[in-house]
Amino acid sequence: MAQKGVQLDRETFSCSICLDLLKDPVAIPCGHSYCMNCIQTHWDKEDEKRVYSCPQCRQTFTPRPVLLKNTMLAALVEELKKTGLQAAPADHCYAGAEDVACDVCTGRKLKACKSCLVCLISFCEKHLQPHYESPAYAKHKLVEPSKKLQENICSRHDEVMKMFCRTDQQSICYLCSVDEHKGHDTVSAAAERTERQRELGVSRQNIQQRIQDREKDVKLLQQQVEAVNRSADKAMEDSEKIFTQLIRLMEERRSDVKQQVRSQQEAEVSRVRELQEKLEQEITELKRRDADLEELSLTEDHNQFLHDYPSLSPLSESTDSSSIKIRPLRYFEAVTAAVSEVTDKLQDVLRETWTNISQTVTEMDVLLSQPEPKTRAEFLQYSCDITLDPNTTHTQLLLSDGNRKATLMRENLSYSSHPDRFTYYSQVLSRESLTGRCYWEVERRGGGVHVAVAYKNISRAGNECRFGYNDKSWALHCNNNSSNFWYNKVNTPVSGPLSSRVGVYLDHRAGILSFYSISETMTLLHRVQTTFTQPLYAGLLLLWSPGNTAEFCKVK
Repeated sequence: MAQKGVQLDRETFSCSICLDLLKDPVAIPCGHSYCMNCIQTHWDKEDEKRVYSCPQCRQTFTPRPVLLKNTMLAALVEELKKTGLQAAPADHCYAGAEDVACDVCTGRKLKACKSCLVCLISFCEKHLQPHYESPAYAKHKLVEPSKKLQENICSRHDEVMKMFCRTDQQSICYLCSVDEHKGHDTVSAAAERTERQRELGVSRQNIQQRIQDREKDVKLLQQQVEAVNRSADKAMEDSEKIFTQLIRLMEERRSDVKQQVRSQQEAEVSRVRELQEKLEQEITELKRRDADLEELSLTEDHNQFLHDYPSLSPLSESTDSSSIKIRPLRYFEAVTAAVSEVTDKLQDVLRETWTNISQTVTEMDVLLSQPEPKTRAEFLQYSCDITLDPNTTHTQLLLSDGNRKATLMRENLSYSSHPDRFTYYSQVLSRESLTGRCYWEVERRGGGVHVAVAYKNISRAGNECRFGYNDKSWALHCNNNSSNFWYNKVNTPVSGPLSSRVGVYLDHRAGILSFYSISETMTLLHRVQTTFTQPLYAGLLLLWSPGNTAEFCKVK
């Protein structure tokens, strides 16, 4: 209770303008007391209106009251100061740079807690009290503190803008409605707010409905992501099993071949060894018989010779040498040839099936693909700005027009050395990489122009760097009124009218590359369906005649 009494003293003897204890207190005719300096400063601002008011009760006085120090009140304040009481608020109540400050406070201003749309000023909690206590403020509209109150004042008439001009779509004051906005469709600001509030409600309903729809879409897409992940994991698991079985089968076949070869090897070697031993035994027997015959032939006694001769045993049957047939020195080479043939066939099968597998993987779409453009207007929706990369430019090409145009020169130009520069053919790549859906047009003058796309890692030197002469580039060769398509050194003749402008459409993900002749209509010259494994870059190759030019057109 004692604390409550102290608080009452603070409020009673504090100036409602500076919110500090009264200094040189004065009482004005309505009975409210202020610091003399505070009320004089407040009334100085009202000198132009010649009407002076009380900051708390808004009672007006004419003429300006004469202020005299209230000595009794001053003595009471001095006594309060001796007790150590202070009326200053805590630091956190003062207005910072980002806060709305009270317009009534003098000196260091407090934070405003409300703004008045009638007074067009902001009040701290202390200075706001009259709006709650005095019936004179009953119709005043209080809002959250705002720094934009002065935007409600007409800069022309210095009046509150309480009307709205629908013709000019701006807030106006009453004088504006009978002046420069006379005859316009004008309504009160409140009526326009009501209409706009209704529109805002409809807009919010639409937005909330769209939010719900998009949240459903996001949920659906998340389900699709989960389904894709599950399907991919299952495909990987099944493929791993299949390839494991295939590897196991190959291992078994390898083991079978190895076992059969070794078994046949042992059988053949055993048969040859057996015959070899038989022949060696026969040789031994023949040598022994030959020695006996030699010994008998050396006998000098005729009777002894004749006596011993019949006792010689007859020779055993000789092995028929004609039955021994030696194959040419290619015993198991046929096995190697057979295995190689199987390998070749397996590689062919894998190559064909791998193309199908790869295409199947790349054609898997979660979202329905947009249809391919049909008209030039539809193609132009995918148009892209392309500029040429000076670091890739051959020294016989001159770039101009913001690096959009290339001209074939008769002499080499003095370009600095760069690892990306083409050194064999007069060609150049774009600075921009191309992915997704892209469309561009090339205007050519002269013969011998290749309009191409290529991977970044295409060779920079040698005959293999030429656009269309490798598996890293695709090129339409335009020569006067004829054209050919080149890929990996394979030439495909192209029929159809060829104009000076060529359109190129790329759908990188779908693996589609199309070339068009552009005149009054678009005519398809050649279409490629493949699988692109890297980002592509647009390319130009100029041949033969100095002065030939090719330029990427601005088609947006």
